[in-house]
Amino acid sequence: MAKTILDEVYGELRAMQLIPSERVFCMEWLGRSECYMRTLRFEQLPPSIATIAICASKLQHYGERMVKTHKHRAAGERFLQLSEQCHAEINRDAEATWLEAV
Repeated sequence: MAKTILDEVYGELRAMQLIPSERVFCMEWLGRSECYMRTLRFEQLPPSIATIAICASKLQHYGERMVKTHKHRAAGERFLQLSEQCHAEINRDAEATWLEAV
């Protein structure tokens, strides 16, 4: 299965040493069970749009606060970029849904 936006976000947060594990990412950043990402991989399913939206919102929330600080400005800018990527994924999925009906 192709890498998803959530895989990218997880990789970034892990590289920044902001989360210790995928389990923590699933529970604290996605609001899902500790095995959410593992289940998606096993079942070869894409993440739900609701889950991507939760992640986007959280990234935007923290990103907006972080860019206001000198120490965390770069990380905040990256959070905002990742949030925008999540929103773009949501829009692509929504567009595909309504275009199917046309």
